[in-house]
Amino acid sequence: MTAPGIAAGTAPGTTPLAASGTAPVTAPVTVSIDTPETAPGTASKAAPGIAPGTAPGTAPGTAPVIGAVAIGRNEGARLERCLRSLSGQADRVVYVDSGSTDGSVALARGLGVAVVALDADQPFTAARGRNAGAQALIAAGPLDLIQFVDGDCAVDPGWVAAGAAFLAVTPQAGLVTGWRTEIAPRASIYNAMCEVEWHRPAGPIAACGGDLLVRRVAFEQVGGLNGALICSEDEDFVIRIRKAGWQAHRLPRIMTRHDAAITRFGQWWRRNLRSGHGFAEVGRLHTDHFTPERRRAWAYAGVLPLAVLAALALGLPWLAGVLALGWPLNWARTAQGLVRSGLAPGQAAQQAAMMTLAKLAHLIGMLTYHLRRLRGRRMTLIEYK
Repeated sequence: MTAPGIAAGTAPGTTPLAASGTAPVTAPVTVSIDTPETAPGTASKAAPGIAPGTAPGTAPGTAPVIGAVAIGRNEGARLERCLRSLSGQADRVVYVDSGSTDGSVALARGLGVAVVALDADQPFTAARGRNAGAQALIAAGPLDLIQFVDGDCAVDPGWVAAGAAFLAVTPQAGLVTGWRTEIAPRASIYNAMCEVEWHRPAGPIAACGGDLLVRRVAFEQVGGLNGALICSEDEDFVIRIRKAGWQAHRLPRIMTRHDAAITRFGQWWRRNLRSGHGFAEVGRLHTDHFTPERRRAWAYAGVLPLAVLAALALGLPWLAGVLALGWPLNWARTAQGLVRSGLAPGQAAQQAAMMTLAKLAHLIGMLTYHLRRLRGRRMTLIEYK
């Protein structure tokens, strides 16, 4: 699976990821100049000789060349865990840094990983980072598959091989993903909610998060990710892959081990503000996506509060009370669904309450996007770590 002259898990001209506590023998080749991103849709044609929706042609018995792109900003020890997890799973590894101040760049270089350090002339986004990393991999030599991973995730041993094996026997699939799992789900209710969020049904999917294994030809066919999106760029990417004629699948196995590290309410709130921003931004690009999420936010955080206030203003407190029952009813339905999924009743009750409250953050995030758009303002990241 390794390209000629390149050790598994390294970029061209670098040494393999060093063992814990050791440094590479020679200085790695690094890339410090940000490469221009391709706008979505500018590379909409399939690669020469490859029909849309088909697998790239590799010689029979030839293992695919696999590259990995890790992106991050101030991930510290999480980044080291991420990069070490890729050792032996990919032929080339690139780390893309978005203005870290915690020594992440030096850490990656010390592990022998090629580094793309994005400049600050454009807003930092996950999509921009993934595009830059993919471009660095493509420029370095032959490449068939790209594993994208966030810097706060460790790739589970054997995942890349499993994903590549699935793509080898499923030529209509453009990408494959798996399950994230939290490394510390009991550290906080917020981490526990992430653990529930990650475990979606396996099989054909409409969209997924940013940890995924994608064919290079499919990536190039849609022009990469949309670098202008500050969140939910992964969902937009998968939707465009599917619209180009490919399938997307989720395998029923762990893909990455994630460290949400959400210990404060403020972090959780901002994460949900960001989700709401993504619901509106990607929902505007793909009107049939995030529809239930947008409707629920408008209904429970917009229309229902206004209706209760209107009833009170009209001197109809009984009507306000009846309308206000919408919130506990929504909580009860959510809790029941969580119990059916296997969550203990007490945990389900707590998480359902937080999910009911999250709709307010979602609506604020949605309104934030629309106000920015109408005023012609630049979209900026909503960070929670």
